[in-house]
Amino acid sequence: SATGKGQSMETLDYRFDGRTAVQFPRDAVLVGVLASGNLEILLEPVAQQGAMTVRVITAAQGFGSIWQAVINDFAKRHPLRDVRVSINDAGATPAVVSLRLDQAVETLLAGGTP
Repeated sequence: SATGKGQSMETLDYRFDGRTAVQFPRDAVLVGVLASGNLEILLEPVAQQGAMTVRVITAAQGFGSIWQAVINDFAKRHPLRDVRVSINDAGATPAVVSLRLDQAVETLLAGGTP
């Protein structure tokens, strides 16, 4: 999809076998704000999948290897199962991405209250 400025987006998809089942306090958990240099992360339950899927939609093209490293690290630390992670990125740094992913999991485990 394209933004109003004609900037194309890149979509990256990942899948990891999950070990940790989590209980969602509601339909989904959302953290972050989609603004310049930041991102938002949505965690949603997915029935009986046994895995965690991650979809990254980013305006910064050509950074697939960096995304792969950040998402692999997250999946090792949080091997969630039956969860879909959606990341909408507006140019966040890898450190901010990792911070927001951890914040999303902490919010989920705390019952959905950021």
